[in-house]
Amino acid sequence: MPVERLIVSTRGRGLHDVTDRLREIVRARATETGLCTVFVRHTSASLVIQENADPSARRDLERWLDRLVPDGDPFYSHTAEGPDDMPSHVKAALTATSLSIPIVERELGLGTWQGVFLWEHRRAPHRRELLVHVTA
Repeated sequence: MPVERLIVSTRGRGLHDVTDRLREIVRARATETGLCTVFVRHTSASLVIQENADPSARRDLERWLDRLVPDGDPFYSHTAEGPDDMPSHVKAALTATSLSIPIVERELGLGTWQGVFLWEHRRAPHRRELLVHVTA
């Protein structure tokens, strides 16, 4: 099966829900049982499965990671693109660049309150590319 390219235009730093777009791809493939693999082709963004019901959970997660890896820390030497340059790489390294989600009865096997999010770690808007591969 071919790999789908999913483009996500971000508004800058934050969690961007891509669940519905992934569901569309899975449904179009009509795979009864299988695996959906999602990969982000960038080093300053990542993927997470997180609560999709209460936005405060995502905000708290973002604030926690920002506190753990602050912008502008003088420890970093990789700052060519600004004070969020190296912190965005560290955040991507601490999270995930790919996810594997089971397909059950032609649907993503996510729990009731789970969503799939592209996590933009840069402050500026970006155009991010995800590769989505569905296998039976």
